[in-house]
Amino acid sequence: MLLAIDVGNTNIVYGLFDGGHLVHQFRVETSRRRTGDEYAAILQQLLAMHDVAVTDIDAAIIASVVPALTEPMLDLVRRTFNMEALVVGPGIRSGIAILYENPRDVGADRIVNAVAAFERFRAGLIVVDFGTATTFDCVSPKGEYLGGVIAPGVEISADALFARAAKLPRVEIAKPPRVVGRNTQHSMQSGIVFGYVSLVDGLVEKLTEELGFACRVVATGGLARLIAPLSRTIQDVDDDLTLTGLRILYERNRG
Repeated sequence: MLLAIDVGNTNIVYGLFDGGHLVHQFRVETSRRRTGDEYAAILQQLLAMHDVAVTDIDAAIIASVVPALTEPMLDLVRRTFNMEALVVGPGIRSGIAILYENPRDVGADRIVNAVAAFERFRAGLIVVDFGTATTFDCVSPKGEYLGGVIAPGVEISADALFARAAKLPRVEIAKPPRVVGRNTQHSMQSGIVFGYVSLVDGLVEKLTEELGFACRVVATGGLARLIAPLSRTIQDVDDDLTLTGLRILYERNRG
């Protein structure tokens, strides 16, 4: 089995692939204070809960946007599985041309998402990832990574509102019954959810206009399933896009 590790600012997602099939997925909170040993203990417990033996894992790949956790993840793989993990970064064969001014500045997750989406659709793309930040990544019909947009994530924006407005309560991020809120909770939910839908649609339309070619718009990330049905521009949702991209990158770099 292949262990794919996606280290994000909010969560670390572990995916287990048997061939091309994602058989298990585990999500733990990102903590920069945990050591490799602590992460290894947590992962071993999760594997045991699903009757997966440590010896079933024979390869690993890591994409990390948290530099402080890259080495603990490598240590986890060494100590638990007695092997070295492939790390997404400079020098890895991605199969796509990266036309960013400095390719080293592009987050590993953004490249991984672009690889997975282009492998699936083979078309011009805008990939919208609803993570800690919301990113919009543009891929040409030739499979070139062109760059994109980074915006504050939905939860970051909501947390700032809760923290800075003393009289506003913390509310669930959920679709309200209508745009015109008739109480404080629904008014805040409308601003967060419908406001973000408008941000997404507005940026996608501006990107498409500037790119000058037709784009398939694919969403992924924690809140994609909340935002996508309300959006007029998002066409597909793929919850496993990043893990799938890691599997594809491992296969392209194996050996």
